[in-house]
Amino acid sequence: MFIDTHAHIYNEYYVDKSLVINRAKEEKVNLIINNGVDQKSNEEVLANVNANVYGALGIHPESVLDYTLEDIEFIKKHLSNPYIVAIGEIGLDYHYGKENRLEQIKLFELQLKIAEDYHLPVIIHSRDATEDTINTLKKYHVKGVIHSFSGSFETANIYLKMGFLLGINGVVTFKNAHLIEALKKLDLNSFVLETDSPYLTPEPYRGKTNEPANIYYIAKYLEKNLDIPLAKIASITSANAMRTFDKLPQDAIFGKEIEK
Repeated sequence: MFIDTHAHIYNEYYVDKSLVINRAKEEKVNLIINNGVDQKSNEEVLANVNANVYGALGIHPESVLDYTLEDIEFIKKHLSNPYIVAIGEIGLDYHYGKENRLEQIKLFELQLKIAEDYHLPVIIHSRDATEDTINTLKKYHVKGVIHSFSGSFETANIYLKMGFLLGINGVVTFKNAHLIEALKKLDLNSFVLETDSPYLTPEPYRGKTNEPANIYYIAKYLEKNLDIPLAKIASITSANAMRTFDKLPQDAIFGKEIEK
């Protein structure tokens, strides 16, 4: 069984979400963590949780100028929901500039404090902001996943020593990516699988809308390039996800089929 630890299954991207979930189940992707990025998506995440689709609530750094304190209170109000397993997607993004750097860090710290207080894992977005991300995370006692990790072996080790796992998605299959070289030096216990659907579709379907079923192609690429059997990749990365997101149904790791 596989777990997609990071997706965005929203109405704006998929005409029929039930078909997306069923295609995922056909590829043994039995559990998906649907990530919110703003108030609208957080509400949608909550409205669509079920036995196959769990949720994470958070405010993405790109929404730093738009969120309100009411949005933060909404997140806190729903953290007791058994299907909400993490705070995410949160973090820092300086790709388009650092004009709002301090505001991003403030929002990031606000949500890290919530995760610390509620003893929930975090799902971290870090784009062109590695140093600030690491320095900010060091202030809080939290665990979680560095989403869409594409950094160096050295950066990977910094995160791993801090207690985080690496989220590996379709980027690893891209011809201009060198992520696989870092992964060859790491243990399977260092990462979890994700798609970031509808983005970052893996080869051979790059350019098309991504979906959780494509975890299979990411895992097959790892099987070939790490020389590790597919079944082992599935079992260990799923165990890693269960260990980190401990509100997920623990019996799912044994391959028990989960029905909606």
